[in-house]
Amino acid sequence: MRETHTPWPPPDEQPGFSPLVIRLQDAELLGAEPDTIALLADASATGGLLGVSRTTLGRGRDGATPHYHRGSAEMFFILDGRLQVLVGEETVDVEAGDTLVVPPHTVHAFAAAPGSGADVLIMITPGVERFAYFRLLDRVRRGRADPRELLAVQERFDTHFVDSTPWRRTRATA
Repeated sequence: MRETHTPWPPPDEQPGFSPLVIRLQDAELLGAEPDTIALLADASATGGLLGVSRTTLGRGRDGATPHYHRGSAEMFFILDGRLQVLVGEETVDVEAGDTLVVPPHTVHAFAAAPGSGADVLIMITPGVERFAYFRLLDRVRRGRADPRELLAVQERFDTHFVDSTPWRRTRATA
């Protein structure tokens, strides 16, 4: 008997994009070693389903400051090293092979754990067009844009910055 394959979802319900392969060497790379962000897939490339980036951080280096997303969950898969992550009021350490999912409306931040670097695959779903945000962030880090510009685009990129005393304490001892 011959096997048949029925596509799922059915063709009339399939997403509005084709399968996607992003070669690391073709990805836009922001920052400079050891702290880089590889822009892999923005929401427009995935029919709005998700956005994907890869962040590398040097030993003990800061990543994202405390923030939350109103409409998206964020997933962190640790490829190598250890990552310190603020989740709400707590800090958790995750290491190579671990996955952390942060639900919408949850304050979070991340940095390489003290004494370790980190290589992290990050996905946000549903996707938000965020590559322009990462480019702005890169310009701010290089002193080519005013940090206040990030505050002006919080709604556009669904990245809402907050202060976190627990995170400041954690990073002060890092």
